[in-house]
Amino acid sequence: MEDLVAYLPLLIQGLRLTLLLAVSTMLLGLVLGMLLALAKLSRHGWLARSAFVFTNFMRGIPEFLVLLMIYFGGTQVLDTALGPGVVNVSPWIAGLTALTLVFAAYASETIRGAYQSVPKGQIEAARAYGFSAWQAFRIVQLPQIWRLALPGIGNLWQGSLKDTALVSIVGLDDLMRKANQAAQTTRAPFTFYMAAALIFLVLTLLSMAIFTRLEKRASKSDRRT
Repeated sequence: MEDLVAYLPLLIQGLRLTLLLAVSTMLLGLVLGMLLALAKLSRHGWLARSAFVFTNFMRGIPEFLVLLMIYFGGTQVLDTALGPGVVNVSPWIAGLTALTLVFAAYASETIRGAYQSVPKGQIEAARAYGFSAWQAFRIVQLPQIWRLALPGIGNLWQGSLKDTALVSIVGLDDLMRKANQAAQTTRAPFTFYMAAALIFLVLTLLSMAIFTRLEKRASKSDRRT
């Protein structure tokens, strides 16, 4: 217990980086996921096919392998193109890029499914009432897309939050790496790995509560409209 108290500031430091990585991944992943979803819904066949190929590839390989490909493979490509040591892929960039690409690949399917679930008759009715295409999307489609996609986005967030533990492999000082450092120094692996597990569990439970509340608010807002 004394070791845990002594190393608590180290764990908190790693926790900050873990949360920053997870939130950044979700925000960037949602933006990229929306773009991929629009590409899949595009009338241009080459664009839709390219988006499907990319997302199927990202969803078909382990996140750990994506991370290694970007960290080590990206460094090799840059060394070949620019010369050894000119530009290096940092652990932060590698982790953020890998997790964002994976998040976006899954989010694109969630958003695409939500978009297709909105009845087209509602859009036609909005246009008949004089709404512009943007107004129809913002007022009629977007609230429903958000409500339908929210449960899936919540699941993706929880998965992404737990996947942040992978970046410790490439040297990012996240919660998992700090816990590992403390475990090796004190020779008390059970204490610090259990502490990391409980922290992730608390974050997951809090996330579930937040997304459940957001889903209820979205449902009430949708019923009012």
